Amino acid sequence: MKSDGHSGNTWLQTQQALFDESLANVRRMAALPRLWSRAVNRPRGVTPSNVVYEEDQLKLLHYPGEGPAKYRTPLVFVFALVNRPYILDILPNKSVVAHFVRAGFDTYLIDWGKPSYADRHLDLNAYVNGYLRHVVRFLQERTAAPQVSILGYCMGGTMSAMFTALHQELVKNLILLAAGIDFSTRESLLNLWSDARNFDVDAFIDVFGNCPAEYLQACFLMLKPVRNLMAKPVALYERLDDQKHVDEFLTMETWLNDNVPVAGEVFRQFVKDLYQQNLLVQNRLRVGKHTVDLRKITCPVLNLMAEQDDLVPASQSEPFGDLVGSQDREAIKLATGHIGLAMGSAAQRELWPHAVRWLAERS
Repeated sequence: MKSDGHSGNTWLQTQQALFDESLANVRRMAALPRLWSRAVNRPRGVTPSNVVYEEDQLKLLHYPGEGPAKYRTPLVFVFALVNRPYILDILPNKSVVAHFVRAGFDTYLIDWGKPSYADRHLDLNAYVNGYLRHVVRFLQERTAAPQVSILGYCMGGTMSAMFTALHQELVKNLILLAAGIDFSTRESLLNLWSDARNFDVDAFIDVFGNCPAEYLQACFLMLKPVRNLMAKPVALYERLDDQKHVDEFLTMETWLNDNVPVAGEVFRQFVKDLYQQNLLVQNRLRVGKHTVDLRKITCPVLNLMAEQDDLVPASQSEPFGDLVGSQDREAIKLATGHIGLAMGSAAQRELWPHAVRWLAERS
C-alpha cells in the first residue's frame, strides 16, 4: 500500500509544531521566577516621595514633583485600612498619584502602616478625629493653606466622608473613589457575610484582637472564587509569552496578597455600625463624642464609582450626592471593577484626567 506523502508531511509538521510550542512553554515557565522576583522586589510606589510626618504606625508621604506646586491647596490621598496604598502609584503607566503630581498639585498620601496587637483598641474616633485630623493640621502648618482637598479610596473614602462632615471647615474639596456610604444594598457578598445573623463580630474580635490579614484575603478571594482561583491562572498561562502583561500581572498579584490586619475596634465599628445598622446614611453614626451628619458637607464633591465593583457596588456609593448639603457635586460611573477604577486603562485614559481638571478648577 502506497503512503500519502502529503499526509506524512502534515503529520510531521503537526508534531514539530507541538514540539516547538512545548519548548516555548518551558521557556515561558522558566522566566516566571525572574519576573516574580522583579514584581516582589519592585519599589512600593514609583513616583519619587519622602516621608514628612509620622505618628505611631502612620507615615505621610509627600510627592515633590519637578517644580513648585501650581495650586495652593494641598491634596491628600486617604487609603483604606486594608491592603497597602501603593496601588495608587503601582506602575509608571498606571499611577493615580502621578496624574495629580504632573498637574502641579502639592500631593500627599497616608500610609496607615500595619497595626500591631497593641493597636487593637484603635476605633473610628482614633482614625478620623485623631490621625486624619492630625495630618490635616500638619498640612495646614506646612503649607499655610487654610484647607486641604481629600481623595478617599474605598474604606478610606468612607472615613473621608465622616471627617468632612465633622470638620467641613478644614476641607476645600472632597473626591470619593469606590467609597461605601449606604450599606442597605444587598448586592455584595460582604453584606451577606457580615449580616448579624451570619457573623458575630464581637466574638470574632474578642478572640483575635485585630482582624487578621489572612481572613480578609480569604474573603476577597471568595467574592469571585472561579475567577480568582481558576480563570486568572489560566489567562496568565495563555499570555506567558507577553512579558509586559506577565510583569504587570505579577506586580498586581503581589499587591493583592500584601494584606495587613485591621485594628480590632475599627473593624468592629465598620461591621456593626455600617454593614449591620447602616447608621451613616441615617446621620446617627457616633464617632467619639460626635455624631456624623452628612448634610454638613457643603464643599464641592466628586463621587467616582465602578459599575462592576464586587467589593463596593456603585449602589453603595451613589446615594451620597443626595445626602450631602453640597450644591457643587458630580458623580461618574465607569464600566470597570474596584481596582480597575484606580489602575485600569480606561480610568487612566478618561477618568483621572477629568478628575484632575475638576480639582484644578476648584483649587
